Amino acid sequence: MTDGVDVRTAATEFDRTAVADVELAAADERRQVLSQFPLDAWAELSLERYALGQTTAPESGPTYCRVLEFLTPNLGSIKGGSAAKHIMYHHVSGEWRLAAPLRGMEPQDAWVHLRGQFVQALDAVVAGEFDVLDDLEVLRYGPTLVTKSLATYFPQHFLPIYAGAHLRRFVSLLGGSTQGDVPAWGSNRRLLELVRSREEFEGWTRYEVMHFLYKHFDPRSRQRTIWKIAPGERGRLWEECRADGVIRVGWEQVGDLGLYQSDTDLKQALDAHWPRKSGGSLTLARRLLAFRDLEEGDRIVANRGVDEVLATGTVSRGYRFEPDLPEYRHVVPVDWDLSHAQKLSEPKQWRSTFARVDPAFFAKLTAHRADSDAGANHAPPQTTPVALPEDVQAVLDALKRKGQVILHGPPGTGKSRLALGAALAMDDRAEALDTDATQRARAQADMLHGDRVCMVTFHPSYGYEDFVEGFKPDLSAKGPGLTLALADGLFYDLCSQATNHPEQEFLLVIDEINRGDLPRIFGELITLLELDKRNLQVALPVSKRRFSVPSNVRIIGTMNTADRSISHLDAAVRRRFAFLPVGPDPDAVSGTVGPLDLAAFFESLNARITRHLDADHQIGHAYLLRDGAPIATEEDLAAAFHHEVIPLLEDYCVGRAELLHRILGGLVDADTGRALLMSPQDLADALASEFTSGETGPNA
Repeated sequence: MTDGVDVRTAATEFDRTAVADVELAAADERRQVLSQFPLDAWAELSLERYALGQTTAPESGPTYCRVLEFLTPNLGSIKGGSAAKHIMYHHVSGEWRLAAPLRGMEPQDAWVHLRGQFVQALDAVVAGEFDVLDDLEVLRYGPTLVTKSLATYFPQHFLPIYAGAHLRRFVSLLGGSTQGDVPAWGSNRRLLELVRSREEFEGWTRYEVMHFLYKHFDPRSRQRTIWKIAPGERGRLWEECRADGVIRVGWEQVGDLGLYQSDTDLKQALDAHWPRKSGGSLTLARRLLAFRDLEEGDRIVANRGVDEVLATGTVSRGYRFEPDLPEYRHVVPVDWDLSHAQKLSEPKQWRSTFARVDPAFFAKLTAHRADSDAGANHAPPQTTPVALPEDVQAVLDALKRKGQVILHGPPGTGKSRLALGAALAMDDRAEALDTDATQRARAQADMLHGDRVCMVTFHPSYGYEDFVEGFKPDLSAKGPGLTLALADGLFYDLCSQATNHPEQEFLLVIDEINRGDLPRIFGELITLLELDKRNLQVALPVSKRRFSVPSNVRIIGTMNTADRSISHLDAAVRRRFAFLPVGPDPDAVSGTVGPLDLAAFFESLNARITRHLDADHQIGHAYLLRDGAPIATEEDLAAAFHHEVIPLLEDYCVGRAELLHRILGGLVDADTGRALLMSPQDLADALASEFTSGETGPNA
């Protein structure tokens, strides 16, 4: 059983005939691969016929890596992420990017070495010597490409599933086990073995198995970010996008986004084409990579301006770069639903090409049906599946793996909100994550009034007697003098509840965990936090009672890195917690105030803070939010800047007026460090002049 669905029952109900067309298409794609890249020709395959990113395409057709990633979707997808999966590729900078074992070699020498390992792998499978594959070190740097290659040439030995995480999930689903360091091809072979051992899959084809597993047990089933993407300025490319079933964006001068391995890599290319005053292209680089990494099933919204929805869409295929288009060459195929087209009663902060869409707003949006399109031929109504946001899922995964986690980052990045979001999910209240602020707050209050989730804020005077046990004044005692009585602490009570209800999970949320003296607060219990020492009993030093931490107790802590960095925490504490960074999120403040691009200002300000102080003292996006939405008026901007941002930075730069001046430039007096007073309207202009120079490249 998994997620309430039994594999055997689901297999019985699965319509295998629905996969027939995919199988025919896959067979045709396989014939094309074998025709263009015969197995016995690999020993002589040239680098020009193999690698992505070359400025001129080989006369004999697309390269091997392009065929496997972009032209054979029915054989199973390896799309998404950068070209690093291909082990070596030609970068848009003109350099050859090589996997670690090949670095330092000339490209042709590196290719001869890589090709040799491919040939060894192919020969090993022919001979049935699968263990040889694990000894080919270079191939480990491209596990998805290599596994798809093996499955294409030897379909009898491999399933058309290539992502290591997905394979491990499916192996576990079918009752097997696999170690994290097993390459994808090893997990693939293990999964095939399990499939063949189960009678419900008797007579099934490889593609029927693949589509069944992804349909019912998709490891990607989580709440992904929903993006608003403008089809050109004022939606001028909408008719083309609608007719072609795609969404297109500009910045084609940087070339194929698949050739960039990181946001910094892409930022450098953006800066080379569109220099910016304060390096504000990092946000754009991250958005373009998010566009590149859109997956089948992801949801998007197409807009015109700030108050019109043109359609909603469901991504049908992965990203591709089309160099033959005259403009806007970054392309993602989309199934459009025109029934959600509408004019919005309240304008949105949608002045840039990309913006995140709140799931609650998207749910309202997709509940709408455009009357004018009632007779149109458009896709059937679709709903966003109930799933957890990625950041919440990451916290829950860390808790499962480690037992306790600390969320760390600068002030205002939403650490406490994320901790409570994970608590809601653990307390079976995940539906509250997609509601408005009022409903979410009500759900959190109800949760904290229950028995399964407790919240506490640590401070310097908080001690072991508050947390575990200790003698405290007995207010019910009669007679003169002070009477002390043994009192159970918060953690003791929570563990007692968990012991009495072993079938449920219990959670303690500790806000500002680094403000407490952790060794003193946890005492001997720090050892019992380790998952392999849960239920191990010790004698408490005060009462001598036997005590253990149950296996169903979890802890989430939050800490501001501006107060104290992780390195200052006690080493014994650090070893027993997983640490998840929660950083400033420019996408959360996507919007404009007058001439000011909030996200660009936010990113540029933090870039200066990082340069002159450090990353731990950046400001969080919460400083530029009001009621969960980006600041929208000059008055709110002025209030946030003068009453929150300036005092915070003054505290960081106390006594160093020149340091504050280096961060805020002409907005403060260089000698006194005093912030200049100006009207809210003038402040937006001044911030735009000091920190931004307009959006990089094409406008939305």
